[in-house]
Amino acid sequence: MNINLTKMITESRNPASEQIDTLPTLDMLRVINNEDKNVALAVEAVLPAIALAVDKIAEAFLQGGRLIYTGAGTSGRLGILDASECPPTFGTPAAQVVGLIAGGHPAILKAVENAEDNREQGAQDLKDLNLTAKDVVVGIAASGRTPYVLGAMDYAASLGATVVSISCNPDSPMSEASEIAITPVVGPEVVTGSSRMKAGTAQKLILNMLTTGAMIRTGKVYGNLMVDVEATNAKLVERQKNIVMSATECSREEAIAALQASGGHCKTAIVMILAAVSAEEAGLLLSQNQGFTRKAIENH
Repeated sequence: MNINLTKMITESRNPASEQIDTLPTLDMLRVINNEDKNVALAVEAVLPAIALAVDKIAEAFLQGGRLIYTGAGTSGRLGILDASECPPTFGTPAAQVVGLIAGGHPAILKAVENAEDNREQGAQDLKDLNLTAKDVVVGIAASGRTPYVLGAMDYAASLGATVVSISCNPDSPMSEASEIAITPVVGPEVVTGSSRMKAGTAQKLILNMLTTGAMIRTGKVYGNLMVDVEATNAKLVERQKNIVMSATECSREEAIAALQASGGHCKTAIVMILAAVSAEEAGLLLSQNQGFTRKAIENH
């Protein structure tokens, strides 16, 4: 396969770091840090595209659809990381946000040779998930040309699913293959071609926005509180109490009692206290208002 890397910004040489191997450690780190400062600005420039994607993902969630990330190497691992954080943070089903990586599970920890070049496997992995038109598929690749990801994106488009791309090179094949193209141009890396650095940081920031934004849009956050958090350890049990206390300005004892009555469900406990209703009534109010805490209280 003949691949021309010379036109890719992510593969170009960064003049700011050409002599980085000669610098004292602190100055070396300053070069890296100065380059990292550009990442947030690159993401800021593509916020309108991110907003379009967030609204599509939220719409999919409300209709029973899923968010599926597909990537290779660093990009695939970042998608898996973001997907794995959604159930404990937002109380979502494990199948609602899914991360796929070229090479499968072994590739999470170790590079799998040539896996990213398998276009057919990208499509097959989505077929194995029984992809439907209700789902949103987000292809992630700094280069914007990874065959595995393009195969997945093309298959998703053929079914009518929403297709989003996250890449760091303008006018890439992935951008052209997507309905929504998110392209933060972070410039050349400190170590030439090491897209785990600035490109990876940009991808992580965008993935944070996609899931957090969609969860806010679907009622998983009240104010700025993660009211669907699952208490799977001692820290999160304590966090639940603090969330209920912050949302309602109740005492610690009241928060504990409401959480016990609601089966450890923050949303229900909050509605119980603010609407002065039983756990059963609070659950019904939430159900009638699509799980939105604020609406449940206002419509009581």
